[in-house]
Amino acid sequence: MTDRKQKNSVPAQVRDINSKEIFKNPTLCSQFLRDNVDIPALKRVQPEDIEDVSEHFQAYFGVEFSTDTVKKIRLKDENGTPGDVPLFFISLIEHKSRVDHDIMMQLLRYMVCIWHEYAKEREQKRPGITKTKSFRYPPILPLVYYEGSDRWTASQHLGDRIWHSDIFGMFVPDFRYEVVKIHDYSNEELLDRGDEMSLIMMLNKLQNQEDFRQFRLAPPQQLADMLTNADPHILEIVKNVMYSLMMKINIPVDEADNYVQVIGGNHMGYLFENMEKMDIQAERANTAEARKQAEEARRLADEAQKQADEAQKQVAQLQQEKETLRTEIAYQSYITACRDFSCTKEAAARKFAEKFQTSLADDPQEALKKAFEKVNQYWDEA
Repeated sequence: MTDRKQKNSVPAQVRDINSKEIFKNPTLCSQFLRDNVDIPALKRVQPEDIEDVSEHFQAYFGVEFSTDTVKKIRLKDENGTPGDVPLFFISLIEHKSRVDHDIMMQLLRYMVCIWHEYAKEREQKRPGITKTKSFRYPPILPLVYYEGSDRWTASQHLGDRIWHSDIFGMFVPDFRYEVVKIHDYSNEELLDRGDEMSLIMMLNKLQNQEDFRQFRLAPPQQLADMLTNADPHILEIVKNVMYSLMMKINIPVDEADNYVQVIGGNHMGYLFENMEKMDIQAERANTAEARKQAEEARRLADEAQKQADEAQKQVAQLQQEKETLRTEIAYQSYITACRDFSCTKEAAARKFAEKFQTSLADDPQEALKKAFEKVNQYWDEA
């Protein structure tokens, strides 16, 4: 039991990590903004200019989004002088192969909350400021960091998610968000940047055999140089990204541990060099086939349940018809007896209403009315 636990356990020096934790690191976040966002002011952003405020805004929704981050960035001019107005940066990270077409609304909710909170803070410092002509809200940069290999097909404009925006366009708030799709960048582009965040993006690209083949072609020294000046915390993040990747492709724990050990050293460039061929596509095909079989089993189960429900409905209907027929036979027999004993129709109806009131109607007058109807129906048949 102990041996099994040790064999499958994660070594103490590494742990699973998601992209939110990567973006939480101000050094990696500043590298990402400088490298991937074409805004001149962000080319000067440094780690000390970034404050993580994710938890504050996630509280608005009463739930923590495990891959969302919100940053407050202090912008500087060309002389390095900080400005008075911050920039807010929202990053949503998509791991899924299927594109989320409603991600626009998630970004909009964050944006509204950020502006609301900013106005509240400004009002506390100077009451009434938001009602003045000169008051402005801070800019927000909404961005999706997309790790999937499929093309991003979701619209990047809010107006495209609103019915009849072509007619009511002037009344529809609109904005666009930026998409950084890691598979749009070649390994050569990322290597040329030479920073730790670009190395992480290279690792996040590894999703099939061709990706691994391309990674192994990267110049070893260039890969090693990307971590030359990495501080221990960033080095730990890179190790965790690597370990998480190897767990996803079912590399044995002891082998994964050995690969992680070379990260940060001169042998970094030889990662995966001796790794046996990984049939990732076959594994994905097996997974797809298993998913298809599971969906078919669910479909058959749903169909069987529908048939069972329909059969139960028919049984209940037949039972109801049987009870109705039994009741009508009792009505007819009683009316026959009354007629045979020389009762008038009126007397028969009153006796009938008294005997069967509970099954005719709650109201005595209504029961008597229905009794007359039954007597007229069955009198001549009796």
